[in-house]
Amino acid sequence: MPLINIVRAPLAAALLALAAFVASAPAPALAQASAPEAAPPVATAPAVTVAKEEVANPYGLDALWSQGDFVARGTLIIMVIMSMASWYVIFTKLFEQSKMLRAANNVGESFWKSGSMKQAAATLPESSAFRYIAEQGIKADDHHEGTLVEQIDRHTWITMSVERAVGNINSRLQDGLAILATVGSTAPFVGLFGTVWGIYHALTAIGISGQASIDKVAGPVGEALIMTAFGLAVAVPAVMGYNWLIRRNKQVMEKVRAFSGDVHNVLLATKR
Repeated sequence: MPLINIVRAPLAAALLALAAFVASAPAPALAQASAPEAAPPVATAPAVTVAKEEVANPYGLDALWSQGDFVARGTLIIMVIMSMASWYVIFTKLFEQSKMLRAANNVGESFWKSGSMKQAAATLPESSAFRYIAEQGIKADDHHEGTLVEQIDRHTWITMSVERAVGNINSRLQDGLAILATVGSTAPFVGLFGTVWGIYHALTAIGISGQASIDKVAGPVGEALIMTAFGLAVAVPAVMGYNWLIRRNKQVMEKVRAFSGDVHNVLLATKR
């Protein structure tokens, strides 16, 4: 039998089986084969700019002044006066101390090279504290004899006069510092008094209205606490200014005492 006849029968059977398998396979779904359609574009509304509304604070300083009674207003006025007084003292004392420090630097060779203490004192400005010390020493030396103080020896009398002049200058430098000490120690308590008074009225108003919500409590209590903040704002500069001026007074007085000691020695060494 020819070879082609031997192969033909199995090949025909394989082709028939393949055709039957392909015919029995399910067709793919149309929905899976098709690509999803794109969503239509959505029209967007233009951006609208919203203006920020400025709302006045109903619990600020203006409300405290307008709604407060005479005690609250009086407390605020007292603290303003205390603050003004403390700043006035600070600036005036700084000016006075700076003036004396400049005068101490100006007491130079022209003073000590003069022929006499009177000529030396004339070289200093009339308002100078150092000229005041020199003139007091000269006056004590000139008026020692022929008066009741003649019973005191010349050395002791000149020493007392010069020390008295130094004490007067020191007392003048201390003027006003008591105001700073008073403001620094009492301003917090004045502010605390205003706070207690404000909280008392706030609680009274809440009790009368019968409502204790946050908007009823936060406003009055916040206004009352402003008093404490004012008290601290007044007290802190006063305390710092007091300590600063005390330290500067010490520097000034060191120069004053050194000058007074030199004047005292020169007057005692002068032969009459």
